[in-house]
Amino acid sequence: MDEALRVGVIGAGPWAHRVHAPGLQAHRGTRLASVWARRTEAAEALAGEHGAEVAGSFDELLGSVDAVAFAVPPAVQAELAPLAARAGKHLILEKPLADDLAGAQAIVDAVTGSGVAALLMLTRRFDPGVQRWLADLPDLGSFQGATGRWLAGGLLAGDYAASEWRQQDDGALIDAGPHAIDLLDAALGDIEQVHFAHRGADGLWQLVFGHEGGTTSTLTLSLRMPVQPSLVDFAVYGEHGCSPLTGRRTAALDCYAQLLDNLLVMIRENRVEHPCGVHRGLHLQRVIAAILKAR
Repeated sequence: MDEALRVGVIGAGPWAHRVHAPGLQAHRGTRLASVWARRTEAAEALAGEHGAEVAGSFDELLGSVDAVAFAVPPAVQAELAPLAARAGKHLILEKPLADDLAGAQAIVDAVTGSGVAALLMLTRRFDPGVQRWLADLPDLGSFQGATGRWLAGGLLAGDYAASEWRQQDDGALIDAGPHAIDLLDAALGDIEQVHFAHRGADGLWQLVFGHEGGTTSTLTLSLRMPVQPSLVDFAVYGEHGCSPLTGRRTAALDCYAQLLDNLLVMIRENRVEHPCGVHRGLHLQRVIAAILKAR
């Protein structure tokens, strides 16, 4: 690739302002080329901050970019991402892939059929500290289990408190859940069963998973917990001891830069498989569906 990848952003909400647009503009291998949102004034504000064009329609954006970054609710992503893939555009996707299994499968089918590169923005998987933690886990020997806690107050106040899809009863599971589930899954192996799922009246989730090989993990999850700072921690237990995930979290923009590095390598080498690709997203969607069925 001799020139910067032209990327269009779909959506103009807080995450697009904080991560997608500045991340694309700062990376030497990408350029924020265009923005489209259903609210024209929001698209104009975001594009104006970074010298990008404003597309008059989704189709117009597709005609002017090489890749599309989505910053929209899951149902909207499920509607538009297959169209972008079939148009030959590489994809940066948010989690979860869709609002249901059928929508997630449609994205996977479109990406697989078109051969485009696609990555899911599982922020912490692009954190070098998390990558080192996962790489060191085999030193524990045989795994015996894991625990995770993701407790934050993001739905009580702030930019995301106004998000309708996050404010639904299962919003914490759908929003933060994929990140937390992905880390437990990556640490112990694929989640094959949901042994227990309970959501309290205050939105606090208690979950028990069964992983391949027979190990189990537990997860406590809430985005309505008034704790400052947020409490996000994980630990894996093995025959040689315990390995907690420690250290400061890498900033989201730095993780996004790592994602873009990976995407550009995939495009350059004509590769479509990646640990955080669409098949990963489909697996996480299946786990979420199993949780909702089991609660």
